[in-house]
Amino acid sequence: MSQLQIFPVEAHGYPLPTLASNDPALIAAELAQRGIGFEHWPARVELAPEATTEQILAAYAPEIARVQASGTYPTVDAIRLTPDHPDREALRQKFLAEHTHSEDEVRFFVEGRGLFCLHIGEEVLQVLCEAEDWIRVPAGTRHWFDMGSEPCFTAIRFFDNPEGWVAQFTGDPIAERFPLLDGALPGRGH
Repeated sequence: MSQLQIFPVEAHGYPLPTLASNDPALIAAELAQRGIGFEHWPARVELAPEATTEQILAAYAPEIARVQASGTYPTVDAIRLTPDHPDREALRQKFLAEHTHSEDEVRFFVEGRGLFCLHIGEEVLQVLCEAEDWIRVPAGTRHWFDMGSEPCFTAIRFFDNPEGWVAQFTGDPIAERFPLLDGALPGRGH
């Protein structure tokens, strides 16, 4: 189930959220107030475990067309990470560092889950995205992403830059102070 938790930036120790909700309407409203798009769409196709990127994109062609109809996101791909992915730990560590993009980050989760952490002003918003969640993080938003120690998700990614996902890392260690996907603080276990 999708979840939103909002923490103050200055949280210390094991931070407690000032807001926690699983209500999709409340999640969408809170995120919209901060310029983040969030919608709940049906993930109507069960993908085969060996589905290729092309098969994933073909299975969700209507949803891709819906997003691309505006002309804003001409490039699309799919990412599927599983617990046996050989680069899972390196990819996890890369995504855990706070970064920005010069383009919107748009994802439609069709399987599994991942944790978007958004550093907006004096807040950190943690958005647990699961299958059927569509999220749009505007360009320039400071954020990080946790796929967990045993990643298991498939997401369709939309880009306005034909080069795809390019991150500019901030160097801020803020991500080290907030819970990971499994609820543990980085480097501290449960």
